Amino acid sequence: MRIFLESERLVLRPFTEGDAHLLFALDNAPGVMRFINGGRPTTHEAIRAETLPRFLRDYPCFGTPSFGTRGYWAAQERATGVFVGWFEFRPLDAGSPAVVELGYRLNEVSWGKGYATEGSRALIRKGFTDLGVERVTANTMAVNARSRRVMENAGLTFVRSFTGQWPEAIEGSEHGEVEYELTRAEWEGRRQAAPPAATALGAEAAASNSTPAAGRDTRRPR
Repeated sequence: MRIFLESERLVLRPFTEGDAHLLFALDNAPGVMRFINGGRPTTHEAIRAETLPRFLRDYPCFGTPSFGTRGYWAAQERATGVFVGWFEFRPLDAGSPAVVELGYRLNEVSWGKGYATEGSRALIRKGFTDLGVERVTANTMAVNARSRRVMENAGLTFVRSFTGQWPEAIEGSEHGEVEYELTRAEWEGRRQAAPPAATALGAEAAASNSTPAAGRDTRRPR
């Protein structure tokens, strides 16, 4: 298994075509898909024709080895190897790593363990220190309180509310969307201002209180 990134409890690796069954199960959990498509089921064909090609795409602008240029990463527990879901850390401009979108989709048995915050923090750290990222952005439905809490625990701050254009309305979409962001300058400033012990304790507390949900790319299929 090729590993892209490790955190205290998670391993992030590139997706393969053999992961189709994992994505199918994830996208057919009504609770997981509540703020994405209203909980409607997804077909095997949609996973093969739409989801996997997007997840297998490389982004050379990151300037890392071939398996390290993806925009989406499968997440597994370090201790067990069990698949818990995926994270998005994708350049909005395929030719530049400056601005990336953060997203996450975890299975329900992994909720409440702080995995979404932990994985997001690890990706943000790698983006700012190794990948040339200058700004991380994330979006979700305004009513998706769990996803918003993960964004805040990962260090992002509220930017704006807006109304997205979606082909089908789902419950709660009438309240619109919200955008959060974190810049490299802000991230570095906080690290310099906080003592190492305080930073570690803050990360632990945030992780223990978060519940995973979805960012913009996980809000509706593209």
